[in-house]
Amino acid sequence: MKNILILAEGAIARKFLEWVNNARVAENSYHVICAKENLFTEKMSRSIPICHIDPTSYSRLLGVMGDTKFSMIFIVMDSMDDAKNSLQNIRHIDNKVRVVLLDRWGASFGGDSNLTVIDEQNLLATHLYEHLPNVPVVAQNIGLGEGEIMEILVPFGSSYSYRHVGSVAQRKWKIAAIYRDKKQILPTSATMIYPNDTLLVLGKPRVLEGVYKSVNRRLGLFPEPFGKHLYLILDLENDKEQALLYLQESIYLTNQLQNKRLIVRVIHPTSFSLLDEIKQYSGHNISIHVSYSNNIRADFLEYDIQNFDIGMVLNSSATFEKYGLATRLFILKKVVYVFGVKPLYDISQSIILMTNISEMESISSTAIEFSESLNLKLQLCNFDPEGNFKTKADIVEHYETLSQIFNFDVEIVHEVANPIRKLQSMENIILIAPFNEKSIKKSLIGFVSTRVQDYLLTLNRHPSIFVPVEIAENI
Repeated sequence: MKNILILAEGAIARKFLEWVNNARVAENSYHVICAKENLFTEKMSRSIPICHIDPTSYSRLLGVMGDTKFSMIFIVMDSMDDAKNSLQNIRHIDNKVRVVLLDRWGASFGGDSNLTVIDEQNLLATHLYEHLPNVPVVAQNIGLGEGEIMEILVPFGSSYSYRHVGSVAQRKWKIAAIYRDKKQILPTSATMIYPNDTLLVLGKPRVLEGVYKSVNRRLGLFPEPFGKHLYLILDLENDKEQALLYLQESIYLTNQLQNKRLIVRVIHPTSFSLLDEIKQYSGHNISIHVSYSNNIRADFLEYDIQNFDIGMVLNSSATFEKYGLATRLFILKKVVYVFGVKPLYDISQSIILMTNISEMESISSTAIEFSESLNLKLQLCNFDPEGNFKTKADIVEHYETLSQIFNFDVEIVHEVANPIRKLQSMENIILIAPFNEKSIKKSLIGFVSTRVQDYLLTLNRHPSIFVPVEIAENI
């Protein structure tokens, strides 16, 4: 549930609240502050709580914001001075909360990175301009005119935020351009998607409708946008002793997520009694597929992943290394889950080891959503033997901002320690790490940083999740 605060005054605020009241979003909880009484209808007042206080009063506003954590605040007021004073009060209370302000006066509100200003005069002029003849600016006048071109605003908290374009599965659609800070970006696979970006997407209209919903929804989407369902590879030559445990762990994970299926691909079925036990788990959201091939062929692996809309591939570290799956799965842009000695249902917290800012931004929303889905505590850890913590300040700020947006606590840990030894001493954790092309070229077991990546899979007592990221570019 997201709490939305609206500071309202005047006719436009009244019309805005009528829209909010008539098209209620179940996931949003609205709180309205209005200095004047009897400005809104009695029916509206019953459905949306209205507090009649002066929003320009710091102490009154503090009383409201101190009791409730707001994800976003709207300022829709008639007076420029009241709007500026209210914004100033908000920033004294919380300098990171996202604020949307209606500017009716062409005023300047400073360089607040968490402030979105809607220019009323420019907005009206733009709509008038779009009605001029010979001005092809709307998508319905381009191409087939059937909705195959769409603009999608990436909201804060979207599962598409802080991802590289190349890590987003794009089947039957494509991100053609990104608009950011009044500039057009022609994206490559390494271009990062940020909140408040506008995506220009091309594809089949029905596909784009689903993409629009996916971009604007967050809860219950994991492992999207990498794909929807889970895929377990059971190699009975490597995994015979643990096969049933891996299957049960995969079923547990599937059940923790919303509306997901588990597809199980069994290879090297040398034990038919074990195979019969595995098949007994087949059900409405679990399907078992057996391959009698001597190897994991690239063609059927890719066919399975595309045919079943797979977002996460689960396998043992032995299988992962034996068949060189890293390169294939990175090209396909899939999240990888590697089993550990500790099963997932015994895990209580997820751990991220800080690397560079680009990788940390890329995996942040996935890490938060996965942790939230499984009700795990999330720790962002900077284990540095030299205690050089200041270089990671930007990463910390990024996760603190997302923590507020997602309304999910992220614990920041700075500790002078050897990261490998520290991880070995920790209990009941799952590691979440970036998975990139440079990692594959360097080593099949290297995914975290130049200091610890070559050892991560050797710590197989902990399960691990590897999130595909592209090598970032400067934009």
